[in-house]
Amino acid sequence: MKNYRKEREKSRKKAKALVSQMTTMEKVSQLKYDAAPVKRLGVPAYNYWNEALHGVARAGTATIFPQAIAMAAAFDEESMKQVGDMIATEGRAKYNEFSKHGDRDLYKGLTFWSPNVNIFRDPRWGRGHETYGEDPYLTSHLGVKFVEGLQGEGPVMKAAACAKHFAVHSGPEAIRHEFNAECSQKDLWETYLPAFEALVKEADVEAIMGAYNRTNGEPCCAHSYMKKILRDEWGFEGHYVSDCWAIQDFHEFHKITKGPKESAALALKAGCDLNCGVTYLHLLSALEDGMVTEEEIEAAAVRVLTTRYLLGLFEGSEYDQIPYEVVECKEHTEKAIDMARKGCVLLKNNGILPLKKEMIKTIGVIGPNADSRVALIGNYHGTSSRYITVLEGIQEEAGEAIRVFYAQGSHLYKETTENLAWRQDRISEAVITAEHSDIVFLCVGLDEILEGEAGDTGNSSASGDKVDLHLPKVQEELIEKVVETGKPVVLIVMTGSAVDLNYAQEHCDAVLQAWYPGARGGKAIADILFGKVSPSGKLPVTFYKDLEGMPDFTDYSMKNRTYRYMEKEALYPFGYGLTYGNVNVTKAELLNQPDKNSDIQLRVTVENEGDVQTEEVVQIYIKDLQSPLAVRNHSLCGFQRISLEAKEKKDLLFTISNRAMMVVNQQGERLLDGKKFQLFAGVSQPDERSIRLTGKRPIEVLIELE
Repeated sequence: MKNYRKEREKSRKKAKALVSQMTTMEKVSQLKYDAAPVKRLGVPAYNYWNEALHGVARAGTATIFPQAIAMAAAFDEESMKQVGDMIATEGRAKYNEFSKHGDRDLYKGLTFWSPNVNIFRDPRWGRGHETYGEDPYLTSHLGVKFVEGLQGEGPVMKAAACAKHFAVHSGPEAIRHEFNAECSQKDLWETYLPAFEALVKEADVEAIMGAYNRTNGEPCCAHSYMKKILRDEWGFEGHYVSDCWAIQDFHEFHKITKGPKESAALALKAGCDLNCGVTYLHLLSALEDGMVTEEEIEAAAVRVLTTRYLLGLFEGSEYDQIPYEVVECKEHTEKAIDMARKGCVLLKNNGILPLKKEMIKTIGVIGPNADSRVALIGNYHGTSSRYITVLEGIQEEAGEAIRVFYAQGSHLYKETTENLAWRQDRISEAVITAEHSDIVFLCVGLDEILEGEAGDTGNSSASGDKVDLHLPKVQEELIEKVVETGKPVVLIVMTGSAVDLNYAQEHCDAVLQAWYPGARGGKAIADILFGKVSPSGKLPVTFYKDLEGMPDFTDYSMKNRTYRYMEKEALYPFGYGLTYGNVNVTKAELLNQPDKNSDIQLRVTVENEGDVQTEEVVQIYIKDLQSPLAVRNHSLCGFQRISLEAKEKKDLLFTISNRAMMVVNQQGERLLDGKKFQLFAGVSQPDERSIRLTGKRPIEVLIELE
């Protein structure tokens, strides 16, 4: 990744010179997300609030890529970088045109408040689908590549990325404005901080956003970690932005200040440069009362304006020539479909897939998400010029020779679809459809109405979070009724999180986790069902059998959470996913003798012993065999997505970082505490459940440090 420090120093000097000419009121006006113009100095208005989790969001037409959790399931670093670059390209094209028309509104800028690198520690969290899953290593590597793609490698940043929400934040949504996340130093440095550290140190991420909640008693938008860890320890040089109206929470909900003036002063002095909200309007009176200094206001203004200089917004750049025609262009929409294909995870297959057209005459497509556009797009999304639902994708692929029946089956969550109707008024039609079909594709799940951010959802009882792992009761009943017809059933699950699929694992012929696959995701799903491509996604989160033994949602301890710490067997483990091929790791060998200061060099031989071309994800896990400080199970420490023709064999090289052998003690210190380690190289985790589901056992390599 391009190191911007040389360019940053130049931009900082320019920003400092500009700010020195501003009045105090003008400086303060630059610290709000909707920065005011300073016309006498040639500074136009600028709105810092823009979103790009999986495409330019909320500003009209743009390519809608699969939701973040779906892209994480692809385990594909280079594709993440490509997606980031395409989003930045579209963002530039839109910004260029908006600016020409004097439109500097919300969602029209080049400072994207993405990615979300919080850890998806609990499957009930409604915003988990915005993340890259439960593992800090996977999250770090995908996040770094996404930021590299967004920001580009030239002296001028293509777009500015923002890592959010610093740092210990993953629900509950309903109480986020008043909640205090209590976290041990071990969990903090072992799980919650690594992705933020990677994005700062490796990707030079331009901005960090604070969370709504408190962490260990301090509000995240005025936390001592902002200076102690971000600036002093990691060397972060960009700007820090509050989550929206989070500074107002200091006095309204957290009750740690007496009013907005005190809240504004607390945030600014701690190092929060930019206020998404209105509380910084009180900084002038805080200055008058001696609660902040002119120097502190000026330092924040310099940091936020440095970002605008780095983006070339004052002096122009090569990106000013990016034409509007790149928005939702063919290359970008094809990449979005490709990411959807790579992210779909085949959880079960008794041989029914891929579908053989010549063997069937009728297909039943059933379910509330079968013809839903909302289920395609997740949250924080743009607008597409064309949507392809699962039903439409199947109809297109089936062609004229196969009759496709359709039944909604049930409402997404309500007991009726028509007013005054009997309960489950669409379920008999679903049964009839199944009875008249040779095979059923049953499409169930959730959408952003049922899981998402507080205030953005229709799920008022949980404010965006799930209360448990179950699908809505009407959908569980629908699944059972359709299965009872005795027809072959392929369950297609469109959710952004783990749900209870115990019944499906036992009774359905195949189960495909399709996530929220993007505007044209229905095509990608149909391509997999009909065998045009092999599924190859892997779960970036654990699918639990149940929540028994899991800590309360408000408990931020990692005990019994995620694959690294769980004490029970999973239904579908992290890293699991089937293909139509048969790829095996046949050999793994060390290429060096590691010592306490070295990385591990590993060569892995993989072979597709099947008859179908497929992509596959080779995964490396490490287990410390000696240290009592090690995680309970094992940790991902390497992965590569590869493509293999039938019967093809390849050698892969892995460099396992020395850091992978380290543990974190109770004080949060990272150290080497053991000399014996086990490496596992395979296409899944080395847990017994994955081995039973895949029929494959990873190759083990013992390491003893000299």
